[in-house]
Amino acid sequence: MDLRERISGLMPQVREELAELVAIKSVADPRQYPPEECRHAADWVRTKFRELGFADVDLEETADGSLAVVGSRNCPNPQAPTVLLYAHYDVQPPLDDTAWQTPPFELTEKDGRWYGRGTADCKGNIVAHLTALRALDDEVPVHLKLVVEGSEEQGTGGLEAFVPDHADLLRADAILVCDTGNAAVGRPAATVSLRGMVNVVVTVQALTSEVHSGMFGGAAPDALAALVAMLATLRDSAGNTTIDGLDNTDTWSGEPYPPEQFRVDAGLLDTARLLGDGTVSDMLWARPALTILAIDCPSVLGSAAAIAPRARARLNLRIPPGLHPERAQQALIEHLRSVAPWGTAVDIELEAAGAPFQARTDGPAYRALGAAMQDAYGRPMALLGQGGSIPLCNVFADTYPDAEIVLMGVEEPQALIHAPNESVDPTEIAAMSLVEARFLQLYATTHS
Repeated sequence: MDLRERISGLMPQVREELAELVAIKSVADPRQYPPEECRHAADWVRTKFRELGFADVDLEETADGSLAVVGSRNCPNPQAPTVLLYAHYDVQPPLDDTAWQTPPFELTEKDGRWYGRGTADCKGNIVAHLTALRALDDEVPVHLKLVVEGSEEQGTGGLEAFVPDHADLLRADAILVCDTGNAAVGRPAATVSLRGMVNVVVTVQALTSEVHSGMFGGAAPDALAALVAMLATLRDSAGNTTIDGLDNTDTWSGEPYPPEQFRVDAGLLDTARLLGDGTVSDMLWARPALTILAIDCPSVLGSAAAIAPRARARLNLRIPPGLHPERAQQALIEHLRSVAPWGTAVDIELEAAGAPFQARTDGPAYRALGAAMQDAYGRPMALLGQGGSIPLCNVFADTYPDAEIVLMGVEEPQALIHAPNESVDPTEIAAMSLVEARFLQLYATTHS
């Protein structure tokens, strides 16, 4: 029986195990869900990998209090390369329960997809790891290490602090970061570029308190109008991000993102236009992109005829590889200060920053991965960027500079990760399990 047939025979177990995992409400935020849920998920993962020969697998507490599942499994050949398998068991909260068409913590099949929080991000990748190893059985030709973290979605950096302090524990020749996915169902891809980010909160103050707009409007500066004017300078009429000192003309050389597909994936209204003067791929993966996440100001309901004395906004700047977050942060701060009108007082607080990531794709791991994806899908592997940030990739790159870092997984645009109605296509779990199994076989023969 070949690998594809073995994996096909394992799919009922895949569904059963994914249902068990999805039922665990492993949101790593004790304000929303009991911490025991994350402990339950960690125990579940530890048990499953122990059954597959990870005899030393255990739970390691990280700096933010979360538990990482860490273990290893050796093969008979001492000269074989070592591969680190990564995933995370924590999930995003459901957000708006009323927006879900199925119970968020109950695996539900609908129109051929499996719905539930974590089905794609990232519990589907955990069961794909398990399925690949079960398909190989006793014929895994590489040494394996495992880390499944428990606070990735919270961004509190537990595993990012753990890795450098336990470098030998996780050291590997190739690292499979299974927390991304394909261009579409049936279109295999590796993510080779991640945007970094800078989050700031800008506060504008013009008056000591509210004053009557009829008595003072026209001469007294309006803090909200000042903030709106400042924010308007961050994009031009075409929608390009325009921050003084940051280049917004770079281009993407990998797989293009068809505009018509992007419109569907993003849910654009028929009348809405795509932003920028570059391709979709350029705008997503090669250029800085500023998003206004939130504004604090009087709400329409209950508002009075008064001039707002202060207003603030939370801004998110995504930055492409090659741009250091400190430089981007400084450029954004200087730009905002320079465009503040009317002598208003401006305070800018740095909330968070993360560096972009660019993978090396010229080594044996990527050659093996390309061949594995061709075998599994019958079509070539595409190289994608991703707008989201995974700071752990930079930690891996700094800690293991000689390791190849591969980002792949069962996610794709229809999965709606982080949103209500998250789902996974089970054919993607089967295909990516086959990709991983074939990768381990091919990498063992191509690594030198």
